[in-house]
Amino acid sequence: MAPLEPSISGKIMEIHHKNHHNTYVTSYNNALEQLQEALAKGDIATQIALKPAVNFHGGGHLNHTLFWENLAPKSAGGGEPPSGALSKAIDSTYGSLGEFQSKMNAALAGIQGSGWAWLVKDKQTGQIGIRTYANQDPVVGQFQPLLGIDAWEHAYYLQYQNRKAEYFSAIWDVINWKTVEKRFT
Repeated sequence: MAPLEPSISGKIMEIHHKNHHNTYVTSYNNALEQLQEALAKGDIATQIALKPAVNFHGGGHLNHTLFWENLAPKSAGGGEPPSGALSKAIDSTYGSLGEFQSKMNAALAGIQGSGWAWLVKDKQTGQIGIRTYANQDPVVGQFQPLLGIDAWEHAYYLQYQNRKAEYFSAIWDVINWKTVEKRFT
């Protein structure tokens, strides 16, 4: 993983990827194995009981996979503003990239506890919007995730402590808008 410093320390990224994301993957795989056993046995109660674990750990895996793709060091284009259709959609919806970032940062700051803020695209209308999700709930259904920012403390605390607003401002310096654009189109 290329360095994202000074915006996000290498140590945070190492712990975040190797410990947190790996735990989501391992726990998701374990929950799926248990679910397959419950399906084979026709054990409906266990199938229902496993739903929260599948959602949480599967969501954690999916969210983090998209998150890593959303980041790039400055030397690889991190922080370069979006262009093309995505830039037009942001300007049309929010007035400017700066206004979008301000609204996204406000959404992130408004998350109580742990969660994510996402730039999403409505699959029916094609419109973009900002949505927040608690814990590791993934973006599914009507919306397509374009850009997700992790608001869990593990994403910033080692470097920013309780100054999460500084993390929310700094992360824009390493956003990989090229990946976001690909998801949009």
